Amino acid sequence: MTDKRLGKDIFVALAAIAWADGQLDPDEADAIVRAAVDEGLSLEEIADIEESTKRPVDLGVIDRGPLTKDDRLFVYAVACWIARLDGSVSAAESEALGALGERLGIPERPRVHAEGVAREIAELPEGDRPARYNLAALRRTLGDRLRQAQASRRPPNGA
Repeated sequence: MTDKRLGKDIFVALAAIAWADGQLDPDEADAIVRAAVDEGLSLEEIADIEESTKRPVDLGVIDRGPLTKDDRLFVYAVACWIARLDGSVSAAESEALGALGERLGIPERPRVHAEGVAREIAELPEGDRPARYNLAALRRTLGDRLRQAQASRRPPNGA
């Protein structure tokens, strides 16, 4: 985890992704609430997030200010995982993921990588179900790969 918490707005945005296909599956709701609990949000914030899983919500405004690159990639990857929980990603969910990526300021190529990491973590023995999906491994793997990509773009010492 980072020092900064992801705000309630992030989890409401995740609910909007899950609602994009017209229904929010119980596993999707569990995943969103579990991620909020893991992030350390207050009980009041979690109750608000649970409400957003009970009726369709709009993607809304996302405060990118406190989010690091790692945070933004993590949020996008969690959204990709949640969109796949019901077994498929509809055109509406793909469109909502695109809108989320834009609002988070994530270029296309890193989005593809974040989605791939989310899928990779889902394929671990723990599985992709909300009670077992390894959110900590997702965050750690994304951070490690981001740093590797940044290091590979730096010129060698002395250049």
